[in-house]
Amino acid sequence: MKTRIISGLVMAPLLVVLYLGGWWLWAAAFLIAVMGVHEFCNGWNSIDVHPSKPICYAMTALLFLTYLLISLSILPEVTANMLLICVWVFIAVAAGLLYGWKINERGPYDAVATVTSLVYIPFFTYHIVLIDLTEYRLFVWIVIIAAFGSDIFAYFTGYFLGKHKMAPNLSPKKTIEGAVGGLVGSSVLAWVFGMVFMKDMALVCLVLGLVGGAAGMAGDLTASAFKRKMGIKDYGNLIPGHGGIMDRFDSVIFVAPVVFYAVCIMTDAIGF
Repeated sequence: MKTRIISGLVMAPLLVVLYLGGWWLWAAAFLIAVMGVHEFCNGWNSIDVHPSKPICYAMTALLFLTYLLISLSILPEVTANMLLICVWVFIAVAAGLLYGWKINERGPYDAVATVTSLVYIPFFTYHIVLIDLTEYRLFVWIVIIAAFGSDIFAYFTGYFLGKHKMAPNLSPKKTIEGAVGGLVGSSVLAWVFGMVFMKDMALVCLVLGLVGGAAGMAGDLTASAFKRKMGIKDYGNLIPGHGGIMDRFDSVIFVAPVVFYAVCIMTDAIGF
């Protein structure tokens, strides 16, 4: 527990990045995406599946370069921005599938793993940047609050009260009691944040804390499922007590799309 707490404190400077937003947040998200996709590809290699790292790196860079077009108002309209993202998804999936053409050198799993790595890591992660581009950029904080809040509260609630296993095949230490505590904790934290910084949307923050907390747990279990099949304990050893980038941010990259699309829907539905 001590190692986890110390590692968590070491990551505290990320709060400064959230506050600054803009290019600082873009750079942090880009770093997470590149390192995350690198670790994920290495995980595939452990079971003799070989996604294309060059394609993954190139497509990750291309996706994050769209931010340059948007920030310079070259593509100012939301519809144009989303169209650009759709084009990227098409190119990424097509590139991954074309990678499997050399059937004498590669198996179909190599192509599928390339596509999965691209959509799962950089595409999901980029939604953090997309939230920051909206006029409701404070919801970026909800992503972190929901992801880390649910994780912290679930850990301590499970540690002291956990009795019933939630997903023993994926993560033996996780309990139903811990999950409930995590959801309650993330909801309360998000609500408190809303009351302080977005009082007129405090209830929305609470709901996003609940939904985002559930998405964070789903992201954590998804990453665990891949690790079990890959036969690895951690994706890396960059952060003491936490493993690699993917071990720490697996929940964040799942929460970001949920919060972004929820914000988009609520903007039209209740007229923020």
